Amino acid sequence: MPTLSKDSIEVTVKAPGIAVGVVLIDGCVNSQPPKELLVEIEKAVKGISLQDPEGEARRVAVRNMLRHGRYKPTGRGKPASEYLVRAASEGNFPQINVLADINNLVSLVSKFPISIIDLELAAANTYQVRFGVEGESYVFNPSGQEMELQDLLLVASLDRPLANPVKDCQATKTSDKTTKALGFLYGPSSLASELQVATRWMADLIAEFTGANVSHWMQINP
Repeated sequence: MPTLSKDSIEVTVKAPGIAVGVVLIDGCVNSQPPKELLVEIEKAVKGISLQDPEGEARRVAVRNMLRHGRYKPTGRGKPASEYLVRAASEGNFPQINVLADINNLVSLVSKFPISIIDLELAAANTYQVRFGVEGESYVFNPSGQEMELQDLLLVASLDRPLANPVKDCQATKTSDKTTKALGFLYGPSSLASELQVATRWMADLIAEFTGANVSHWMQINP
């Protein structure tokens, strides 16, 4: 398979007021995180405070981004970035594999929710960021629990939803077999410049710690 590039992957944002940072990853080694990455994660976790005015403003903005139709970002429907802040403050920050750990580090610090999908499992070159429609759902964990997606911001290929800012689809999650992946950072269009900084940082970390060829770009629907 030829080397992936931005030209080989199409991402369209169909949700008004949404900005998406896209990170395309090709040829990664998704193994256990190296010591240098773990040190960076530990430093970020220790620096997290629940009393952070700037972080609180970002949290509110991201939550409001998900208020659409009947979807309410509360309880178990909160953005994944909020779960990570809480987990860090309680000493339960997750460690999974390099891609997932970088995802979680950038999300923790930036307060933007992030998804990463395995491109070979997704088996598509064209993706849409849109709101879920009635009847859409997917399984989000190994035990088979299902999540209803109506009115929730999500990423979909032309034939199925694959990820969202709360919980990603189990069928396309990354693993130690992943070599090609696609990351999505979600934010309101009013925070597009901050989202771009987070996207660039995530791309740099993945290139450094997985050996992948990485490109990144922004898609914005004002």
